[in-house]
Amino acid sequence: MTDQTQPTTPLLAGKTLLITGALDEQSIAWHVAKTAHHWGARIILTNTALAARMGKVRQLAEQLNAPFIPADLTRDEDVHNLLQQAMEHARGPLNGILHSVAMSMNIRKKREYPQIDYNFYQKTLEISAISLHRLLQHAWQLDALAEGAAVLTLTYIAAQRVFPKYNDMADAKALLESIVRNFGYWYGKRKQVRILAINQSPTWTTAGSSVPGFREFFTIAERLSPLGNASAQDCANLCVLLFSDLAAKLTMQTIHHDGGFTAMGISPDLLELLKPELFSETHNPSSA
Repeated sequence: MTDQTQPTTPLLAGKTLLITGALDEQSIAWHVAKTAHHWGARIILTNTALAARMGKVRQLAEQLNAPFIPADLTRDEDVHNLLQQAMEHARGPLNGILHSVAMSMNIRKKREYPQIDYNFYQKTLEISAISLHRLLQHAWQLDALAEGAAVLTLTYIAAQRVFPKYNDMADAKALLESIVRNFGYWYGKRKQVRILAINQSPTWTTAGSSVPGFREFFTIAERLSPLGNASAQDCANLCVLLFSDLAAKLTMQTIHHDGGFTAMGISPDLLELLKPELFSETHNPSSA
């Protein structure tokens, strides 16, 4: 029989986490950093120097008494130095990393998928997916992750289904999920390190809301999902669980944190939302 005594220490006590990508209060990474800190983790923050000037990550660092280390995750030297400095702050290997970095210039420039610019495309892959591989590779070389550590990254269902407006980011997320599976094997065998992707609901972040038609899709996903969309705070709560020792045997998976959206086909709530247009005379197949 297991001991059901109420724990006396916070869930993440004694753990040091490296959080990438926190920009402002809209960022999922911002919520993860604050929530993990609440549950006892020591936080180290990183983002690009430009993002630090444009956003509020330094303010968050002050709130959490957390070191901020500027780094460009597409540059090997930056990533190597980032991990070295993070280990110095942690006084040893890290217990977890949140990879929360994504950007598409093709989406920003409104280039549809058949007409994407390949230089932009390469940047999308570098920033949004290969940066995770680069983090993991340098961490492997530096032995920067502790036994049983967890690495989490954020993905979207467009990695597995077609969402035309998500454009080349869908390819990046598919690559990201492949990196989770492949590196998950190597790290699991080496040090019981867990690597997981979280398929998050449409969320009002700076990056997410830049996708064309985001407002409409957010509403549709909310209506289709039995539990409604998962918020940034909901995602932060899940990350705390996954960083903790309670998820010690969960790895190499994409976790669908979307209120049930992925499992759905259609719902009465969505039909109600679409009814005025869907059942108008101009859309009646029998009138053709």
